[in-house]
Amino acid sequence: MAFLNSVVGIEKRKDAHALLELFKNITLEPAVMWGESIIGFGSYHYKYDSGREGDMCITGFSPRKSNFSIYIMSGFSNNQKLLDQLGPHKTGKACLYIKRLSDINMDVLSKMIESSYLYYKHKHSQ
Repeated sequence: MAFLNSVVGIEKRKDAHALLELFKNITLEPAVMWGESIIGFGSYHYKYDSGREGDMCITGFSPRKSNFSIYIMSGFSNNQKLLDQLGPHKTGKACLYIKRLSDINMDVLSKMIESSYLYYKHKHSQ
């Protein structure tokens, strides 16, 4: 809560708290700080062919200065239809970047978070 309360800007702070509730409702997991700026939900262990391994949250978000980074770990290759309905955004490999929640379709965002979360939860529970 201290981290969220330190987010600069009233609207951004309000959106950060709304995202916290959205993720908690979808994942039914507690929020955990991953590093200094990522709020994550759930976790999985990864191991690359190189031998490098570690742990990461299954999903989460970070209220960055210019936008929110929302971690959709399953990526976006199967989400084009939802992305078209989302509203203004940018994507990286597993990051969805949005400026403010009022610009996007929250039902679509919820579906994307839930789908990715359930996929990774199932994939890494075996």
